[in-house]
Amino acid sequence: MSCKRLQLFSLLIIAVFTAGGSYAQQGGVTPYLPSHAQVVQTYGNVNKLDSAWKKLPLNYSIRPNWQTSSKQFWYGKRVADNQSDYYFVDAEKGTKHKAFDTKKMADAIAAVLGKPVPANKFRVTQLFYDTDEKQVKLKYNDTWFKCNLDDYHCEKSTDTTFKSYDPTRPLQRRRYRWEGALNDSLSPDKQWAAFVKGGNIYAKSVKDNSEIQFTTDGNADKPYGEISWSPDSKHLVAYHIDPRKIKPVYYVLSSVPGTTRGQLKSHEYDQPGDEFTTYEPFLFSIADKSKLKVGDEKLDFFGVPALHWRDGSSRYFTYEKVDRGHQRFRVIEVDVQTGKTRNIIDEKTNTFIYEQRIYTRYLPKTHEIIWVTEKDGWRHTYLVNELTGNQKLITKGNWVVRDIDSVDIKKREIWFNASGKNEGEDPYFLHYYRIGFDGKNLVDLTPEKGNHSISFSPDRKYYIDTYSEVNIAPRVVLKNTATLKTITELEHQDLNDLLATGIKLPEVFVAKGRDGKTDIWGVIYRPANMDATKSYPVIENIYAGPQDSFVPKSFSAINEMQSIAQLGFIVVQIDGMGTANRSKAFHDVCWHNLADAGFPDRILWMQALAAKYPQADITRVGVYGTSAGGQNSAGALLFHPEFYKAAVSACGCHDNRIDKQWWNEQWMGYPVGPHYEQQSNITNAAKLQGSLMLIVGEADTNVPPESTYRFADALIKNNKDFDLLTVPGAGHTDGGPYGRQKKRDFFVRHLLKAEPPARNYQEVAVE
Repeated sequence: MSCKRLQLFSLLIIAVFTAGGSYAQQGGVTPYLPSHAQVVQTYGNVNKLDSAWKKLPLNYSIRPNWQTSSKQFWYGKRVADNQSDYYFVDAEKGTKHKAFDTKKMADAIAAVLGKPVPANKFRVTQLFYDTDEKQVKLKYNDTWFKCNLDDYHCEKSTDTTFKSYDPTRPLQRRRYRWEGALNDSLSPDKQWAAFVKGGNIYAKSVKDNSEIQFTTDGNADKPYGEISWSPDSKHLVAYHIDPRKIKPVYYVLSSVPGTTRGQLKSHEYDQPGDEFTTYEPFLFSIADKSKLKVGDEKLDFFGVPALHWRDGSSRYFTYEKVDRGHQRFRVIEVDVQTGKTRNIIDEKTNTFIYEQRIYTRYLPKTHEIIWVTEKDGWRHTYLVNELTGNQKLITKGNWVVRDIDSVDIKKREIWFNASGKNEGEDPYFLHYYRIGFDGKNLVDLTPEKGNHSISFSPDRKYYIDTYSEVNIAPRVVLKNTATLKTITELEHQDLNDLLATGIKLPEVFVAKGRDGKTDIWGVIYRPANMDATKSYPVIENIYAGPQDSFVPKSFSAINEMQSIAQLGFIVVQIDGMGTANRSKAFHDVCWHNLADAGFPDRILWMQALAAKYPQADITRVGVYGTSAGGQNSAGALLFHPEFYKAAVSACGCHDNRIDKQWWNEQWMGYPVGPHYEQQSNITNAAKLQGSLMLIVGEADTNVPPESTYRFADALIKNNKDFDLLTVPGAGHTDGGPYGRQKKRDFFVRHLLKAEPPARNYQEVAVE
């Protein structure tokens, strides 16, 4: 059936129901339209199922606690009755065994404390083995104990000092691009102290207290500042600053305990189009007391950048500059002797450069930069020569470098993760690799099919690889970094108890997007007691924020989508065009176009779903989302009412001019043009069709609450029916447990055409 004919058929079905008839039978199925009594019973069953799921000992990953030798570690694992068992692994020997008997250890600790310690409440936060592995030191609550593993005799011990190691952190710290100058007034040779007085730059000799005044045109309104030194202590770098005060946004706390009046609160908040403080860079010479302007540009975006001095020389440094509007990124070299600048990297685009994912790593000894960019249409790594500006492509192909773990300067290797490289897999699956600076010897550390997450031992001789799919249980294996061979399997989650609840594991579903070529990926959640002869409303969990992709890829059978499905819905989540982690062209759909939200792809995906599964009733489609997802869910009813019939929108950024500057200008661009207003939910409020519920926390400091209130005001002025839930004291939220309950009730009313339980009367299911 063509798209147009399918839409006409959908409208016919709706017309029949609206006229007072019943939903027509289609494809051998009839619509699931439960009675009130059935709905009450279903709510009771869902609550029982949610409770049962929470009690299941599911372990999706482990956190290794490496011993000081870097050869051994322990980890905790949840088991039956909410108890935790602990395992000790010797990576060098390839062995794993229980660290101790949990009940015996809990009883032993209880004997020392003189009070009961139930085994299912015994949690260890730190643990160290003696070299003979016959004694352990462990920390329970805030007390250390020393215990013999032969007879479980324990005694209190003194605090044990240890070096904390986070196995999940990158090997190399990433300095934030806009951390600014160090502002250390003392020169590296400790002979001069620089400071600001009266808005002007001075330097004082530590030896004789003599002063140099470098500037006279600074004042309190436009001071100099942000001082840093050259490595040889001969020059200062500082900025003439033209400050702009950040404007406040406001909210009222209506229900503060112990008060009888609302409390007005405010906080600083840049919005699109607001002015930025500007910084004009200057160089100051200690030798001749001179002042020299750097280049001919002010820094008018984000603030003062980090400076990178060339190794072995104090003549040149580089800094990074992103132009406002996110369409140009540069690495700029400065000659300290002349103040002249040269662009080492100068990237321009007609759409946007994703500033938060720009990666640069400076290699001063070889005068090179590792740079990650999307300039060839896919996110890849380049090796840039600082002296010549020459750029060499390191990784290449129709796949995406997602993150850099580390750069091995000695071996000239990059360790990174990427998606889309392994053929025949979900293109969002993460795999981990290493590759030479020359683009050769690419090695996949995680070749098994699935979505991977790895962590290394402190000496990086071993790594733990956890991988799964959304409906395939996770495996956790210990591997040797040098050989890539598996040493031992640590965990493989057993799903028997989960499947015994009747749960239907999610299904991965793929359909073509608006171009008829690109695969759009999503997941489907179904009710546990789904009747194949019935058709169920479809509810989409939407978040179309361009900063990432959002469909779960790792095993996650138990979540809100699965729980909502049990009420009698098919719940889906989709990554449409305009989201990240695919090609640049896929991502660029969002440019100046956030209202698009990938809807053309999402609708085609659900139409393909209904064509394959007649149980998916796309004449009854709901959608819900939070934050950008709140904007998207409300936008579904404004811009695509022929398809979406009910929406729950929580703390939505309903007008991109009201939301935070850094996020919205990244995708909608600068200056603020008419497209901002044209795509606003507030501007388009008169277009509302279908059933809408708005949720907002009155103390939201992420998206100003007024965004929702202005949308509500526009809906009222256009005589539109909608529900509004304001949660007193709540921040950026979907409404918490109460809001999530109201969301479910809303969809039951508007898509199942039934009344949820009357909770004020404590209406419950009949056992």
